Amino acid sequence: MSDTKPVIDLTSLLARAAGALGERVGALPNVLSKRSKELRPRIAGAKKTPGVCPYCAVGCGTTVYSKGNQIIDIEGNPDSPINAGTLCPKGSATFQLHVNPNRVTTAKYRAPFASEWTDVPYDWAMERIAQRVKDTRDRTFREHDEQGRRVNRTTAIASLGGATLDNEENYLIGKLFRNIGTPFIENQARI
Repeated sequence: MSDTKPVIDLTSLLARAAGALGERVGALPNVLSKRSKELRPRIAGAKKTPGVCPYCAVGCGTTVYSKGNQIIDIEGNPDSPINAGTLCPKGSATFQLHVNPNRVTTAKYRAPFASEWTDVPYDWAMERIAQRVKDTRDRTFREHDEQGRRVNRTTAIASLGGATLDNEENYLIGKLFRNIGTPFIENQARI
């Protein structure tokens, strides 16, 4: 009898484990393809539009199916190099975010000194925000500081981005606020 322990062939052990797993999981693609085939009639003839999941900064690709002006399905985009058609649980629920009878479709506005909020159209709200930003910038913009140095800035406006924006949106927001002259640009995703 020798004192040597038997050598475990890790490669063959892993190969056997993978084979056993493959036998058990082998039925899964058939189940998925069956479910996929059940969904296909619903999206037959629908317009296919690529999109980006709105939840985090990963930027997973989505495919939005619509008929007329109605979204009928949202799923992972298999052509996306980021997620290859998969979506996390939040991303998988994106359809419910867009097609929901409880979704707010107007902006809320409370006039100065008013005690009640009123519903206003999004277009009106966006125009109001743009006008208020322009008025604030025009009123507070300084070309020079107290020592006479050129600063070209307004310290009355700041920008705080978030992780739900993708890189392109964050880039454009940063560019916008640099162009209007605010030095206060921060992003929650950086922290």
